[in-house]
Amino acid sequence: MKLVELRRQYHRRICEEIIRIIKKSGSSDYPNNADGSNTASREIAWELVKLMGCKPIYGSLSGQTVDNLFELITKDFLEEALGMLQHIRPGKWIYTTIAETSDLEYYRDLARIKRFVKQNRELATTLGPDYVVSPDIIIARKPVSDDEINRTQKLIETSDAAAKLTPIRKSNMDVPKPILHASISCKWTLRSDRAQNTRTEALNLIRNRKGKLPHIVAVTAEPTPIRIASLALGTGDIDCVYHFALDELKAGIENIKNEDQLDMLNMLIEGRRLRDISDLPFDLAT
Repeated sequence: MKLVELRRQYHRRICEEIIRIIKKSGSSDYPNNADGSNTASREIAWELVKLMGCKPIYGSLSGQTVDNLFELITKDFLEEALGMLQHIRPGKWIYTTIAETSDLEYYRDLARIKRFVKQNRELATTLGPDYVVSPDIIIARKPVSDDEINRTQKLIETSDAAAKLTPIRKSNMDVPKPILHASISCKWTLRSDRAQNTRTEALNLIRNRKGKLPHIVAVTAEPTPIRIASLALGTGDIDCVYHFALDELKAGIENIKNEDQLDMLNMLIEGRRLRDISDLPFDLAT
């Protein structure tokens, strides 16, 4: 299967399982990734629906349901796409939406802190709730056995005084933990508070690691580039923001001739702060 076909499947699932048309008396109907009070947001969201080939489905879903589905569908897309790129980035990988960073290598010390905090109210007050991050999607690599390391040639033996501390070697750990490769934040829409939550999670990952920094990215279905900019602009906390339908977003904004939104979109793309969901598997393979 070509990646473009997998991308179409991804959009088809989003159209069928997530996108709903909100009908309100006294106002225009709009898709549920739009801000109903914002004309540009409604217009761009409608263009996305049309360009993705969505059949309009009227109704509503709770915000939690939408978020959970967006995470799951995006995780499934990435798992299949990265499986197709196994020859570029080999390894045994875990894809999940239900893990905490404390379950993973480089962050396992947080599990001990978590136990202490549960037993000490004063410590909980001091640290607050944000020291353990629960990313929306986690991609982690399983440690490898010595047999796997020695598959093509004899590189190492148990008795060797070498490579005794690296977590990629399974035999070095009493309880081997997966190694965090990527933390992916999924935001169906973006408001200022949601952008800040993503930045906070990213900074906690940066500060608390005991090893290399994982990929830290965000995926969104937000229709307005000016709001995407609240997360995408700046450097140092997240690698990049990925839009679930960037080509359709650009075409839709061009269709409605909104110059302000188009200028911002072009700035984000040309500044390498915004990419399409189809770029993400390749970036994660680096």
